[in-house]
Amino acid sequence: MKQTTVKVLVIPITAKPSQKLSVVLAGQNCQISIYQKSTGLFVDLSVNNSAIFTTKLCRDRLSMTGKQYFGFIGDLYFKDLKGADDPHFSDLGRRYILCHAVPV
Repeated sequence: MKQTTVKVLVIPITAKPSQKLSVVLAGQNCQISIYQKSTGLFVDLSVNNSAIFTTKLCRDRLSMTGKQYFGFIGDLYFKDLKGADDPHFSDLGRRYILCHAVPV
């Protein structure tokens, strides 16, 4: 069985209820908006100012992009470092980290 090696990049985020980031992921110029609502934490992702997805509910270790999501390279997900809870803005960057994984 062939094993796939994955490179994971932790994207710096802060414990704020709303934030916008610009970051290059796998050669893609990405704009990421993260915002808290009463129903959970949500993310919008654009590449070169073209929306990949909007209002995506964040879950612990659940891919927001999946394989080849509308041509996006890699996998974007949140990870709880202290358990398996869904992310909340109050602990972003400490307990909940945003990860981008690509096969190498």
